[in-house]
Amino acid sequence: MLKIGSHVSFSDKGLITATKEAASYGSNTFMIYTGAPQNTRRKPIESMNIEEGKALMQEAGIDEIVVHAPYIINLGSYKSNTYQLAVDFLQQEIHRTHALGVTQIVLHPGAFTDKDAEYGVERIAEGLNEVLNGTHETDVHIALETMAGKGTEMGRSFEELARIMDKVTHNERLTVTMDTCHIHDAGYDIVNDLDGVLSEFDRLVGLNRIQVMHINDSKNPAGSRKDRHTPLGTGYIGFEAIKRFTQHEALKHLPFILETPWIGKDAKTQRPMYEVEIALLRGNVAERFGSAFVEDLDKLRAFFAKQDIKSRSFVLETWNLLKNDAKAKKADPREPVERLYDRVMEAELFTALSEEEINQRLIAWLAEEQV
Repeated sequence: MLKIGSHVSFSDKGLITATKEAASYGSNTFMIYTGAPQNTRRKPIESMNIEEGKALMQEAGIDEIVVHAPYIINLGSYKSNTYQLAVDFLQQEIHRTHALGVTQIVLHPGAFTDKDAEYGVERIAEGLNEVLNGTHETDVHIALETMAGKGTEMGRSFEELARIMDKVTHNERLTVTMDTCHIHDAGYDIVNDLDGVLSEFDRLVGLNRIQVMHINDSKNPAGSRKDRHTPLGTGYIGFEAIKRFTQHEALKHLPFILETPWIGKDAKTQRPMYEVEIALLRGNVAERFGSAFVEDLDKLRAFFAKQDIKSRSFVLETWNLLKNDAKAKKADPREPVERLYDRVMEAELFTALSEEEINQRLIAWLAEEQV
């Protein structure tokens, strides 16, 4: 079965809460932070209910999870205090990851800020050498993430990742997290030439290095270097292209992690689309959501067909309008799913359903229309 899940929270109940949340989406893997990703405050790992959490994982059929390192770690910084904090804190996170029994910790490589890319490669490699030397007794691998290229962040090309790895002594403990939104925004044509992109990665880095996949759609065209995620099927990548990753012979054994944003008109009641996204990629929507859900999809197909709305073209035309026409965006800044939701509400198509339930059906309609 496809190994797929999402990023989940890691609260006071630790692994127990994280596992329950993941299981509620139908996940059989998930990704966590061992504390808040924006700061260094951490509770003792002993308080994270590891054994109880692992028992719940076993009940839910989850045998592999991933840890994500905090965003504040920047091994590319020229500032000695920032760099040393990154080294020390990443070592601590690796030990916490090891205590959880996890073997992959995802890391944004770093940013060179006021220096240049050559400095960034050298500095990040130096930091990775220090971190790996200080955690040699663990079996944790650092899964460097492919980045979109915004600002001065490194890892925006396969060449940069390869150059960093080549300068690390114990690089057998370096792996890669490939993010669909990031490599799309970095300029790789994963929509029309996935095999070509993967062949280039294999030539420069090695497909065997990929140990984690992040699957996200993108709010921006290829090469934009923006890094703004959107639910599957609602962006420039599209559901069909993302599904090809999960079915690719070289990748289908990997854990696939959703980081798609929560959606809804009210920020206080926004909800993730993880459950329906997972079911769509597994192909078990009817089994997961029931016959009434499938009947509602038939209603949506008929409703949008009468309005001559085609999923892929509607999404792309809406984003292109928002990107290229400032006046139009100012007059109507609604994104594709919100526009579709408003049409459904105006027609009173599903009066008994919540906003989340309607959005789930819209995500399913968008995905199914694109395959």
